[in-house]
Amino acid sequence: MVQYIYQIMTILILSLCNSSLVAQQTPLFTDYYYNQVLINPAHSGYHPDTEVSLSNFGYLNDFEGSPRTFSGILTTSVFDNNVGISGGVISDQIGVTSATSIFASYAYKLFFDHNYSRARWWNYNPNVLSFGLTTGVLFLNEELSQLNIQGDPNFENDVSVTVPSFGFGALYNHNKLYLGFSVQNLFSDGIASNQNINIQTPYYLYGGYRLYLSRFEEIRVQPSMLVKFEADAPAQFDFNVSVNYKNKIEVGAGYRSSSSLNALVGLYFLKNWRFAYSYTTFGRDTPITNTNGFVLTYRTGEGF
Repeated sequence: MVQYIYQIMTILILSLCNSSLVAQQTPLFTDYYYNQVLINPAHSGYHPDTEVSLSNFGYLNDFEGSPRTFSGILTTSVFDNNVGISGGVISDQIGVTSATSIFASYAYKLFFDHNYSRARWWNYNPNVLSFGLTTGVLFLNEELSQLNIQGDPNFENDVSVTVPSFGFGALYNHNKLYLGFSVQNLFSDGIASNQNINIQTPYYLYGGYRLYLSRFEEIRVQPSMLVKFEADAPAQFDFNVSVNYKNKIEVGAGYRSSSSLNALVGLYFLKNWRFAYSYTTFGRDTPITNTNGFVLTYRTGEGF
């Protein structure tokens, strides 16, 4: 049964991605906006305090071979908050395929004047333009021999490739509006071309708006959208909305154009901690079962 499931999952991935490892190279969390440095290095050191985040997606699934993603990220500001640095690891698995990325990111921030200096619970949404660079190492592995597919030379040998990865991004943030753009895996496909591996280069374009309700602006409603472009694949759209009450509790929901719906609950406690739980349900046309995800974040200083 396990071998049968592995075959279904891997053949599905390879057919959708023209025999490439697209899904593995660019994991995208349902709750990505809690880990935006994963898709855009310009978010490095966005907050002046150091932040450590651990997240996982799919590790409670009983379905053998279903997607599982883990990340550990550290980000902080230095040099009077004008520079942000971050680093971490991302591990992504599906079927017999796995990808692990170790990366470091750098961001330079240009701050502009603003007129919202009075004390608020959301006291850090700076008027800033940030540019980021990221570099790392990508480890790709496919244990194709486990599939026991006979007569096809493409599945006779396991694949193991190590390549450097590069990316860049930009972010503009105001107290209510933010816009971002980034690209990942630059030059990786050319470096790995002699390994019979096609490494896609994803492009991200996203933005959101923060709407503060009530006289004392205690409630924040935040609709957002992300578009992901990759060659040889249709554009992927994410539509999300979240409601936050004074950084005490947050709820959200979203839709992804790959026919998945998600729900999110975030809890803030002990001033410096945030725990978020997400639940994703997939359409009937996919073999992937409904999936849980968790994010645990610690922020130093004044916290959240």
